Amino acid sequence: MTSTHAPAPFPTWNQSHAATLDASGLLLYRSNLLGSDLRITNYGGGNTSAKIVQQDPLTGQDVTVLWVKGSGGDVGSMKLDGFSTLYLDKLQALQGIYRGPEHEDEMVAYLPHCTFNLNPRAASIDTPLHAYLPFAHVDHMHPDSVIAIAAMANSEALTKKIFEGTVGWLPWRKPGFELGLMLQRYQAEHPQQRGLVLAGHGLFTWGADAKSCYENTVGVIEHAQNWLAKESAAKGAASFGGVARAALPVAEQDATLAKLLPVLRGLASKTGHKLLHVDRQATVMEFVNSRDLAPLAALGTSCPDHFLRTKICPMLVEEAVYALEGKALAEALESKLVAYRAGYAAYYERCKRANSPAIRDANPVIILLPGIGMVSIAKDKATARIAGEFYVNAINVMRDANAVDTYVGLPEQEAFDIEYWLLEEAKLQRMPKAKPLVGKVSVVTGGAGGIGRAIVERQLQEGACTVLLDIDAAALDTTVAELSKKYGKDVVRGVVCDVTSEASVMAAYAQATIEFGGVDILVSNAGIASAAPIEDTTLALWNRNQSILATGYFLVGREAFRLMKAQGQGGSMVFIASKNGMVASNQAVAYCAAKAAEIQLSRSFALEGAPLGIRCNVVNPDAVIRGSKIWTGTWSQERAAANKVDEQDLEAFYRDRSMLKRSVFPEDIAEATYFFCAEHLSAKSTGNILNVDAGNLAAFTR
Repeated sequence: MTSTHAPAPFPTWNQSHAATLDASGLLLYRSNLLGSDLRITNYGGGNTSAKIVQQDPLTGQDVTVLWVKGSGGDVGSMKLDGFSTLYLDKLQALQGIYRGPEHEDEMVAYLPHCTFNLNPRAASIDTPLHAYLPFAHVDHMHPDSVIAIAAMANSEALTKKIFEGTVGWLPWRKPGFELGLMLQRYQAEHPQQRGLVLAGHGLFTWGADAKSCYENTVGVIEHAQNWLAKESAAKGAASFGGVARAALPVAEQDATLAKLLPVLRGLASKTGHKLLHVDRQATVMEFVNSRDLAPLAALGTSCPDHFLRTKICPMLVEEAVYALEGKALAEALESKLVAYRAGYAAYYERCKRANSPAIRDANPVIILLPGIGMVSIAKDKATARIAGEFYVNAINVMRDANAVDTYVGLPEQEAFDIEYWLLEEAKLQRMPKAKPLVGKVSVVTGGAGGIGRAIVERQLQEGACTVLLDIDAAALDTTVAELSKKYGKDVVRGVVCDVTSEASVMAAYAQATIEFGGVDILVSNAGIASAAPIEDTTLALWNRNQSILATGYFLVGREAFRLMKAQGQGGSMVFIASKNGMVASNQAVAYCAAKAAEIQLSRSFALEGAPLGIRCNVVNPDAVIRGSKIWTGTWSQERAAANKVDEQDLEAFYRDRSMLKRSVFPEDIAEATYFFCAEHLSAKSTGNILNVDAGNLAAFTR
C-alpha cells in the first residue's frame, strides 16, 4: 500500500536567482533543479531543451538554436557544456529527407550537420522529440509516478481519467526520429494539452518560458503522485501482495553479506573485475520480503533507462543458500549464475537480429536477497550504485502500477532492441578505455598518514576503490572527506581499525566487503617507530613494535588472504617495511626486529599465495621525513641523537648519506607500491623487495 505520509515538496523555483540568468543559464538552472529530485527523474535519465534566438557566427543574423541535453550526462549535475546546440531550421529540414521508420536510425548521422557554433557535444537520440514540438521549453522526465501509469495494462484509459484529458498518451515506440514525428502530429491534433505520457517510457511537458515549463512538469508529476496515493489508499491492497518474511536482524544480514559477497563477486568477475553495491533501504526491503517478489521480478522493467542499466530481469537467491559455507556456498551461487547466464543467452538467441552486436556479459546486474536487500554489480562502484537506484525506480513503478491496475513490463523483443540497439552499441564503443585499477578494491592500513594517503591517492588516480584503515579517527575523517571531494564519494571509505586487534581487523574487512564486495589489493602500511639502546628497551616497547608491525601485518594479511581466496581471482599484497628490515640501525632493536619480521612474513604469503594467484611483495622505504607520521613524537629526536646530528639537520643527514643524494618522499613510496598493485605492470612479481631509499649499499637485497 502506498504510504499515507505526505510526500516532501518538490524543489521550489527561485525567481530571485532566475532573474540573474540569461536564456542558457535558465535552461541549466531548470535542468539541475529537475535532476535534484529522484522522484522527478533518475540519474542520467530524461532531457531538457530550450529554443533560443542567437546570432549566427557565419551570417550575423538571428537564428533559433535548439539547446538540448547532449548524449550521456545527467540533468542534475550537468554544466552548460553538457548541452548540444543545433540550428532549428536545419533540424526541421531533416523531415524532408526522412525515408520512413525502417530507416530512422540513419537520421542520427545527419544531426552533426545541424550543429551550431561548432559545439562538440554529441546530440542525443531524443533531439527530434524536442525539435519537433512547437514550444520554447520542453522537458522529458522519467518520474516513477508517471512511469507507473505508463506501465499499467490500461495505461491509455487511466491517463485520460487521471489527467481529465489535459495530458495525452502515445503507445510505446523506442526513442528516435519517428517518435519525434509522432509527438509532433499528436500535439498538433491536441493543441490544448499540457503534456504527453509515453507508454512504458516517461513524460513530456512544456512551457512558454523556463519557469512555466518547470512548474508544469512538477505539477503533472505531483498530480500523478497524489492520484496514485489516493487511489491506492482507497483500494487498500497490500504492496506486492503483502509480507512473506521478516527482514533478518541487521547483524545477521551483515554476517551473511560478508560471507556471500566475496564468493558472488569472484564468480561474476571471471569476465572482468566487478564491484558490488548493497542497498537495504525501506523500499527495497519491502519488495524483497514480499509475497509477489518472484513473479514481479520475473516481469522485468518497463522504462528503457531502467533495463539498459539493470538487464531484462534480476537474479533471485533463495534464503536456503545463506546457511551454506565454503565449497557448498560457491557451488550453490555458481549454479544460480550458470542458470541466469543460460537464460540470458536464450533471451539473446530468441531476440537477436541479423546485425545485432555480439552478446555482452551475461551475468546479472541486480541480485535480490530475501530478508537482506539488493546487490547490484558493475564494472565500477558508481555504475553499480546507479544500477541499484534504477531498480529502486522499477520497484516503485511496480508497486504503484499494481496498486491501481496491473503492471506490465516492456515486451521482450522491444527490450532487446533497446539493449542491443546499434546506436547504443556505438555509444558503448565510444567510451574511453578504463583505467588499470577500475573494478579493484584496495585496503590501505595507516591510510590517514602521509605515506598511506599518498598510496591511496595514487590508486584512486588509476580507478581503484579504496578503504582506508586507521586508528586515528579524526585524521581518518578529514582524509576521507578530502579524498571524497577530490575523487568522488563512491570510491573512498574510511574504517577506524586497530591492527593489533583480531576482532577490529575482521570487522574492518567485513565492512569493506559490504561496501564493495571484497578486496583485491592490500597495502599494509600502518606503523610506528621507536628508538632506544638495547639495555633501555623495555618489554612494553618491544611488545608494542611487535604488536603493530608484526602481529598487525599478520592479521590484516591473513584476512585479506582469506577474502582473496574466497573470490578466486588472485590479488596483490604489498607490505611497507623499511630499510631497517634489511640492515639494523643503531639503537632501534625493537623496530628493526619487527620490520625484519614483516619481510619474512611477506615471503610466507607469497609462497602460499602463488597457487591462488595471490602475490605478495615488499616496498622498503628509508628516511621518508616529510609527510610521514612516524616522525611525530620523539622519534625525530631519538634518531637525531643516535646519529649525533641536530634534529633540524636530520633530513639533510639522511639525504646526504644516500648514494643518490636525494630525499625520499611519500609519493615515491606510493609509486613503488602502485607498481606492485597493478597487474599489468607486475603480474609476474611475487616475493620481491623494492628499496626506495635513494641508494643504501648495506640494504642491497643481494
